[in-house]
Amino acid sequence: MVEELAELGIADRFVLEAINRVPRHIFMDSAFVELAYQNKAFPIGAGQTISQPFTVAFQSSLLQVESGDKILEIGTGSGYQTSVLLELGAKVFSIERQKYLYDKTKLLLNKLGYQPHLSYGDGFKGIPAFAPYNKILVTCGAPYLPQELLRQLAIGGRMVIPVEDQGKLIMKVIDKINETEFAQEEYGEFRFVPMLENRSGKKHW
Repeated sequence: MVEELAELGIADRFVLEAINRVPRHIFMDSAFVELAYQNKAFPIGAGQTISQPFTVAFQSSLLQVESGDKILEIGTGSGYQTSVLLELGAKVFSIERQKYLYDKTKLLLNKLGYQPHLSYGDGFKGIPAFAPYNKILVTCGAPYLPQELLRQLAIGGRMVIPVEDQGKLIMKVIDKINETEFAQEEYGEFRFVPMLENRSGKKHW
């Protein structure tokens, strides 16, 4: 699988090595175990999926993770992406809105010896108690750039997020220059399960 990712253009050797260390089949339903190392997404329950390895590798590469980075992950899901970030040396704070997945993944990650800080709650609100974060990774399709997440990003920090744009999900990289200025780049169309709309009525950034 790692060789295939390299052929598809993933050049960050640290990301490839991290993915090579994480046994993807452990994060999947037993019905799909034999297919675990194919470059495909698979259902994990609660209407969610485990992202295809290329997407995990691509987002991880865009994030430019450095050892010791404090990373906020929106959408813990199966815990697969969480584990890759931990293997890259990050301190991960992850939030999941689906209680079924939160409970299941918390047990699994503990069993594997990973120790991220996991929270159950609304991803649009992030985890302000531990902000600011060096990096923020959103693993579901957002209808807009959540203002609260931008606030929780450290100056000089980076957020990688797929955002809806004219009916498509576009992978975006947001770099925070200062409290009011952001630089933005786009990296093509991807598919993700939707980020559930928050209930606070916050508007677009």
